[in-house]
Amino acid sequence: MSPELRLAVRKLYYLPHDLLQQLSGKRSELQPGKGDIYIGSGDFLSQGKKQVQTLTDHIDLKESDVVLDIGCGIGRTALPLTKILTTGRYEGFDVVKKGVDWCKRHISINYPNFHFTFVSLHNDLYNNFKAKGEEFSFPYPDSTFDKIFLFSVFTHMRIEEIQHYLTEIKRVLKPEGKCLATFFLYDQDFASKEPDDGFSFPYEYPAGYRLMSKKVQSANIAISLDLLNRMMDTAGLQIEKIEFGYWNGKIAKDIALNFQDTVIIKSK
Repeated sequence: MSPELRLAVRKLYYLPHDLLQQLSGKRSELQPGKGDIYIGSGDFLSQGKKQVQTLTDHIDLKESDVVLDIGCGIGRTALPLTKILTTGRYEGFDVVKKGVDWCKRHISINYPNFHFTFVSLHNDLYNNFKAKGEEFSFPYPDSTFDKIFLFSVFTHMRIEEIQHYLTEIKRVLKPEGKCLATFFLYDQDFASKEPDDGFSFPYEYPAGYRLMSKKVQSANIAISLDLLNRMMDTAGLQIEKIEFGYWNGKIAKDIALNFQDTVIIKSK
């Protein structure tokens, strides 16, 4: 099934539910219907609030910050940020046009300091575009952003794209700025142990990363800690802190920050 058809089928499947929610007034205008939400699971609003709390706690998000949301989706993080960035500015971009269009119609119109940009880059999960992420320059000047964040973005990119995005993050991040990104990370111990819940990466590559699927390379990627440190160094960045997630069973769910591993990044 093509990415476009998959999105259309989801929209059709949830159409009765979304119409009922809209007619009954149970869904706010500032909340997309289930048929429009194409990423993530769980409660849309509560997850967005949790992500904003993570940004506040771990990279000291402030109301005056200029922030970049890479892979902004359909506004999961942007919506609760409208209550935080009262004097700041938000920029977000994504490869799925329907998500960007929804954000423009429902968020930007009410919050003019929130801007959303569609970029036509290839991702085998979401589209069939030809342009490659490793050749994409972020559409912002150097040293623009106080804070940059990526929730479940690097987990769905090819290794060449990730390296290039890290270089672009270095370019547009202010010298004292911070970046928060989530990954699936592993060390040598993981290589011989499959997580109990079956969330595994069986296809190992010599460079130091593993894939969940050979057919859909953007499905999920896990990166070795050694490779990630080398990639950061190449980009002129460094890891400040890692909060390991519970995806591989090493940390209990009730004490982990997130399902994925959360990495705090700064310039060298």
